[in-house]
Formats: sequence, structure tokens, C-alpha cells
Amino acid sequence: MRKVLLATLAMMVVAASALIFSSRAENVQIRGDYLEVRTASVFAGACHYNGEVVTTGRDALMAWNVTSGTWQGVDLTGVRAMAITSADANLADKDAARKTELVIDSNASRMQAMAMLNALKQKYAASLGNIVSVRSAPVSFVRNGRTFAANSDDATINVEAMPNDLCCKMPNLVWYTPLVGLENRKVGYTTKAFYAGNTVNEPWSRSGENSAFYGTFGF
Repeated sequence: MRKVLLATLAMMVVAASALIFSSRAENVQIRGDYLEVRTASVFAGACHYNGEVVTTGRDALMAWNVTSGTWQGVDLTGVRAMAITSADANLADKDAARKTELVIDSNASRMQAMAMLNALKQKYAASLGNIVSVRSAPVSFVRNGRTFAANSDDATINVEAMPNDLCCKMPNLVWYTPLVGLENRKVGYTTKAFYAGNTVNEPWSRSGENSAFYGTFGF
């Protein structure tokens, strides 16, 4: 009798776990690739981190590539967007005043662009802060294995995976969290990143450092 009871309880636990997983999967409306570069090393030694945390890290480039899903009844598969965000303090400070320029790929239809804008505003309001500009321009997002490239007319990101996934083997040296919730979050090596505009801040560039995050987003 005891064995039967234990077996029944085990089956109930498995069924409940499956139900929770299924529910979460059904609640995900949008899924895709995400790339982010900060103006600070996100994986570094403690001294390096302490030297940057109060002096830099106030700017970021973010890029989304929707691979599947709909929002407000609009299919967003293939829609890409970039955000250029600047703050008055390190972006790890949740109270930092932020302003953002959003660029939505000009290949998106008007309905897709509006749905993408509404999705980003609703899901990432805290990270984006005050959206001071929204415009349409060509946006590319290329993922080749573990190499990423995202570009708009005034922003470029080129990122490679860290050798041997050191960010996973040495998690205590990852000092920040991505501005977007990610599945399978990894730290990337920034070969080149720059912002050439002046809408949210002066132009800046970073290269040759572990200042990127990449992974899969979903909401």
C-alpha cells in the first residue's frame, strides 16, 4: 500500500511539473535572439570592476531579433530592433535616470513596427527608461554559430563567444545582469561596438573586452 501511495504521489509531482512547464511555454508570445553591449566589462577581475562601476557603464546597445511569435495579433517573426540607452549612473543602478533611442527595422510593416514598439515598451520599461526617439531604419541581426553582429545606421555590435564559456565556469566574475531577461545567458567578447549618433549621448566606442551578453529572450 505504501509503495502504491508513493508511486501515485510521484506521478502527481511529474504531472504538476509538466503542467507548470506547459503553462509557461504557452504564455510565451514572442521569442528570439538578443545581444547587448555595455560600456563596462561585465566579466572581469574585482579590481577592474571596481575601477569602472562608478566611472562608466552608463551606456548600452541592445538588439532583438524575433524568431517567432505574435503581439497584439500581429506576427513579428523576422522583425528586428535596436535600442541605444544612456543613463546618469551605471546601468546596474536601478534608480539611474535613463533615456533611450529605439530603431525598428524599416523592413517591418507599419503594424509590425507599432506592435514591436508596444511590446518593448511594455516588457522593458524599466531598462529603457524615457524613450526620447523612435525611428525606422535598416536593422540587421546575424547569428553565425556563436558569433553575433547587429547594425543600424548609427550603431554597430560585433560579439564573439568567450573561449571555453569561462563566464559559466567562473560565475563570480560576472558583475552585471543583462538589461533583458534571458534564457541561456552567456557573456560575450566585444570585438567592436560603437554609437555614432547624438540623440541620447555623445558618440562612443568599445572594443576588445568582455562587455557583452547574449542569449534567447522570450515573453
